[in-house]
Amino acid sequence: MKVILFNKPYGVLCQFTPDGGKPTLKDFVPIPDVYPAGRLDTDSEGLLVLTDDGELQHAVSHPDRKLPKTYWVQVEGEPDPGALRRLSAGVTIGGVTTLPCVARPMEEPANLWPRHPPIRFRKSIPTSWIEMELREGKNRQVRRMTAAMGFPTLRLVRFRIGEWTLDGLAPGDFRLLPVHDFARYIRA
Repeated sequence: MKVILFNKPYGVLCQFTPDGGKPTLKDFVPIPDVYPAGRLDTDSEGLLVLTDDGELQHAVSHPDRKLPKTYWVQVEGEPDPGALRRLSAGVTIGGVTTLPCVARPMEEPANLWPRHPPIRFRKSIPTSWIEMELREGKNRQVRRMTAAMGFPTLRLVRFRIGEWTLDGLAPGDFRLLPVHDFARYIRA
């Protein structure tokens, strides 16, 4: 079994097949026959798990498994404690209420790399950072949740999936994990 942790840069498509001249996983991960366990939008960054094992891929990406995923989210504005409590309780987006999550304020991560291109900066509108831990993964969920609360997402970085983190991975780098028992993810 192969399991790869990859720090997906901004602007990279979460697929191996070329599409419209944009960079893809193939440009960064030269290991054949692995596939992403879940996705990140092109304009999102951070941790992606790739594997050649269908059961592990399903266990990591399927919403029924509710494997926690932690995101660092830079938003426009400064959510107060009440807004973070409402965000944590679940937000109705597209007629569906998200599961409760953890949403707490955080300082800008000290080990965060610069984004290319940088986010837009406006002197008149402050930004702040939120750490969010979700156990589901609807399409563009974090962005839609923060926007519904009046705090549009400017930058989104997935830091953790289960026990795996971005620690030690620069953007565009990957690490092949040592072979060991991943059964806890498959049977979870």
